[in-house]
This record gives sequence, C-alpha cells and structure tokens, in this order.
Amino acid sequence: MKPQLAFSNSYVQKYMLNKNNIQQVSETAIMIYIADIIDPKNSLYIAQLSTQIETQFTAFIFEVIPSYCSILIEFNVAKISYLEMASKLKMLVSTFVLNRQSNNVRVIELPVYYDQQVAPDLVNIATAKNMSTEQVIAIHSQQTYSVCAIGFAPGFAFLGSVNDKISMPRHKKPRLMIPKGSVGITEKQTAVYPDSSPGGWQIIGNCPSTLFNPNSEQMMPFSIGDNIKFTPIDKSEFLSLGGEICQDWK
Repeated sequence: MKPQLAFSNSYVQKYMLNKNNIQQVSETAIMIYIADIIDPKNSLYIAQLSTQIETQFTAFIFEVIPSYCSILIEFNVAKISYLEMASKLKMLVSTFVLNRQSNNVRVIELPVYYDQQVAPDLVNIATAKNMSTEQVIAIHSQQTYSVCAIGFAPGFAFLGSVNDKISMPRHKKPRLMIPKGSVGITEKQTAVYPDSSPGGWQIIGNCPSTLFNPNSEQMMPFSIGDNIKFTPIDKSEFLSLGGEICQDWK
C-alpha cells in the first residue's frame, strides 16, 4: 500500500495492534511497520522505538534502520533465530510507551541563504503561488520540520511537512547537478543536499553547513525524530560560513 498523507492521534497505537506489523523480509532482517501513512508526528515514535530496540537488543542485532513508516532490524542469525527475534520485538512493541516529554527531542538550526544566486526555483515558486519571494522565504523558514527519514545520500534528511502554500511538485526533468547545500522542496517535503548530486527538487536556497562528515564521531548533526529550523542569512554571512555561489546550473 502506498503511504498516504494523513494522521490521527490514536492512529499509530491502533495500527501497532495489528499482529502482522512485524514481518521477516530476509534471512537476517525483520521489518516493523509502524504506519501506512506519512506524517512527521510518527517520527518521534519511530525514533524512540528504534533507540529502545538498539539498547535492549544490542547483543543480537547489527543495525536498526528507521524510515518514514517502518523500522528495519538486521539481526545476527548465529545468535538468535527469526522466531526468537520476532517474539522479543512483539513484546517490546506491545509494551512500548512514547515519551512525548522526552528531553532527547532536539531543535537544530541551519542557516540558509535564500537568493536567486543559489536558488533558481525561488522566483518560479513565488510566481506559481501568487506571492513575493519574501513571502515564500518567510513561510519556509518559520516552519519547524521533523527529520522523518535519512537516505538517498549520506546526510540527506527528509523533512516534513512543508506548508501547503509553498508546496511544489518535483521537476519532471531532474537537473544534472545540484550544488552541495542546496535547499529544496518537493510536495510536502523539504531537504538539504549534503553533497553535489543530480536531483529534481525545487531549489529555494543554500545551506553552508556541513551535513555529513565521515571522519567525525557524529557524522551527521541530526537524527530521525529531531526538529530542524531554517534561519535566513545574508550573502556576506553565507560566504563567511563557506557557502559558494553556483555559476552554472545544469
């Protein structure tokens, strides 16, 4: 089933009562389906449950990979069977309680230079939405976004949800190269490209912060369940923080 954009406060709890929400996907992997809808409100539950799985079953697992609506657990078949692992997970899920007051929910501020020099789609979005570029910038930067998933590339965080007033579809023809730091919108999601790559998102700014450093103990500044806030900066600050102006958009 394709995830839908909807949410109710009791939705996750009701969905998690489904006995088929824990399924084997390979000889060494189990998937826990948290929901079949995409909503930032799910991310805190998924983040906390993922942490609990890592903490409680560290002796049996290799990796825990959370996503929008599910958690993938890769386990060590030399130490535990699928049936045993599934049983332990079902017990944990049935007793797990979301801590909505958790002090682990962080708000991470990222600087963004919103300007046509780094944002080839900014004016087009404003025109399409019948508003000024300043209004687009204000709407995007005033929102607090949840880190719902990390993927596509290391350090690429899918953030939700974008205000309907500035929501835009993905480009039908992707650009050949999106510069590092580009801030994009597609539908209800926004994200920062941690490195240069092809991409089809609508680009409205650029963030000079490093979002992935494999040589650092903490390779990324955020995790699933964290909150992100974008702070507008001017050109001089953007350049002083290491930002670069793209001269050739392809």
